[in-house]
Amino acid sequence: MYPSSEIYGGLANTWDFGHYGTLLKHNIRDLWWKKFVLDRDDMVGIDASIFLNPKVWEASGHVAGFTDALVDCKKCHYRTRADHLIEQALEDTRVEGLPVEKLTELIKKNHLACPRCGAHDLTDVRKFNLLFETSIGIVEEKKSKAYLRGEIAQGIFLNFKNVLDSMRVRVPFGIAQQGKAFRNEITMGQFVHRTLEFDLMEFEYFIHPSGWEKTYEYWKSEMWNFTRELGISEKNLRWREHEPFERSHYSKKTMDIEYQYPFGWKEIFGIAYRTDFDLRNHSKHSGQDLSYWDHITGEKYIPHVIEPTFGLSRLVGVLLADSYSEEKVKDTLRVVLKLSKKLAPIKVAVFPLQKDAGLEKSAREVYKKLKDRFVAEFDNGGNIGKMYRRQDEIGTPFCVTIDYDTLKDKKVTVRDRDTMKQERISLDSLEKYLKEHITH
Repeated sequence: MYPSSEIYGGLANTWDFGHYGTLLKHNIRDLWWKKFVLDRDDMVGIDASIFLNPKVWEASGHVAGFTDALVDCKKCHYRTRADHLIEQALEDTRVEGLPVEKLTELIKKNHLACPRCGAHDLTDVRKFNLLFETSIGIVEEKKSKAYLRGEIAQGIFLNFKNVLDSMRVRVPFGIAQQGKAFRNEITMGQFVHRTLEFDLMEFEYFIHPSGWEKTYEYWKSEMWNFTRELGISEKNLRWREHEPFERSHYSKKTMDIEYQYPFGWKEIFGIAYRTDFDLRNHSKHSGQDLSYWDHITGEKYIPHVIEPTFGLSRLVGVLLADSYSEEKVKDTLRVVLKLSKKLAPIKVAVFPLQKDAGLEKSAREVYKKLKDRFVAEFDNGGNIGKMYRRQDEIGTPFCVTIDYDTLKDKKVTVRDRDTMKQERISLDSLEKYLKEHITH
C-alpha cells in the first residue's frame, strides 16, 4: 500500500492499494463471497448505491447519533478521539461510548496530555458526527444535502421488500453485500486499521424474533471458522463482548473478534443483534410495510436481524502483520510473507536459471501456459537467489525454475516458499501439482 496523495504531502488516514495489495484484497473478497453467499442456499447478494436519500440516515439514527467523542489541544490544536486517548494512556480500560462528561472527567482526573506536544491543556470532550456531507445537483442554489454512507447495512434494509418480491426466499435468510463506506474519523494513525474510506463485507440475516441466541452463536462459529480459512494465527485472536455503553444505538448484543496488532488488541470482525430496529424504523418513516408474512404458519411480523460484519481493507493489514516472518538462512536474513496459498497475490513465479536465450524462451512458454490457470509472474532480472527472495517477500507459494536439464528431460524445479524444499516435476504434471498444492 502507498500513502494516498503522497506527492502532495499526503492526506491523513487515506491509503492507496498497489498491485499486490489489490490482488490480496480481491482474493479475500472472493473467498468471503464464495463462503457466505455462493456456497449457501439461504443467502442472496446485492450491490446498493453509495448515495441514499438523506431521510434514510435520519430514520436510521445516524444523523443524530453517529458520533465520536473528540478533544482538542489548546496549545497546538491537535485533535484526537477522547476514548482512544484515554484507552492508550490507561491500559485495559474501555471507555468508547461513555458520555462526554465522563470522558472529560477521566482526562482531567488522570492529567492526560496532548499526544503531539505533551501539553496538559485539553478542551472538554464534545461530540462530532462521522457522516460525510455532500451535495447533489448542478445548480448551486438548488443543491440538496446528501451523505456518503457511513455503513453499508442501510442499503440492505431498504431492499428487504424488493428481495422478498423478486427472490424465492423465506425467513431465515440473509442479504449480503460488499462495498465502500466512509467515516469522518479522527484516528491514531494505525495504518489501514481505521481510515476515512474503507471496504466492508457484511450481511443482514433475517430471523423470527424468537430464538435469536441460537442463530447468534451459529454465526459466531462461522465467523471464527473464517479466520481459520484465512490462516490467521489463533493465538492472535480473541472474542470480546461490548459493554452496554459501547454498543451502537440499534444493538442489543455486540461482540468483536479482536486481533493483536503490534499496537494492541483491535477489532477486525463484529457481530450484532440489531433486533427489528432498522426495518421497523424504515417502515415507520417511509410509510411502507416491511413486515414478513409466513404463508405456512400465517404469522405476520417484522423480522429481527443478526449482522456479521467484516472489514476488508482492515483484513489486508491483519494478514500482512500476521504473515510477516524473518528467518536466518546461512547467516542471511530471509523475509517471507507466509500467506495462505489461497490468498497469495501471485500463485507461481517462473524463472530461467540464467540469462540464456534458450532457457528464457522455454521459461516464457511455461509461464504463458501457467498464466492461463494461475496468477503468475515471469522474472529474469537477477540471480536465482535474489529472484527467490523477491517472491518470498510478496508471499508467492511456488517458484518454477527452468534450467539446462529441462531442455533435455522436460522437468522443472519447483521450490516451496515455506520449506524452501525443491522438487523436480515433469512439465506434463506441473499444472496438476500446483493446483493440488495451492487449493489445499
